[in-house]
Amino acid sequence: MTDSKNINNPVGQGGGQRKKLSRAERQNNGPHRNLDRQNAADRKAELVRKMREKTGAAEGAAQAGDDTAQN
Repeated sequence: MTDSKNINNPVGQGGGQRKKLSRAERQNNGPHRNLDRQNAADRKAELVRKMREKTGAAEGAAQAGDDTAQN
């Protein structure tokens, strides 16, 4: 008889072995997730840095304009 059909025992898939997935991997929480989170955090930090640089440059230009208006 055939076994039950689930992710670790696919019936009719044909050919080769299939890696048994841990519960965490089935929920997409595998070891690769930590790398994905780190990459996302790095991208976010870079974006925040760029935005702060832009706002800093805009504020510096605005202050320079205010100084000339006061003179």
